[in-house]
Amino acid sequence: MSYQATYDAIRSRFPHVDAEQIMGDVMRQSGWDISFAMSAVKEEFLRAAAEQQRPFMLLRPAISIDGNQWCALYGENLQDGVAGFGDTPADAANDFDNNWFRQKISRNKP
Repeated sequence: MSYQATYDAIRSRFPHVDAEQIMGDVMRQSGWDISFAMSAVKEEFLRAAAEQQRPFMLLRPAISIDGNQWCALYGENLQDGVAGFGDTPADAANDFDNNWFRQKISRNKP
């Protein structure tokens, strides 16, 4: 039985009982260590937060097929905008991010 199923079962039978506190006490007394799970949740949260900060995610370039590759284009055209290409949409998104940073660095150089 999962933690959630146990929690729900306790809450349904004893609605005025703090099931979370009881489950925590039981886990601590029985020696269950959930610190590894908390670490995994933290890592996943940080990974998701970093993913949301990518230029591709923030700028939402248009995705289309160009010839035999996918293209992620931010701007009106390839000359004025930033583009990324790849065999899959994910590859085009990664190439877009790389090109975005390259273009930003080249514009900042004197």
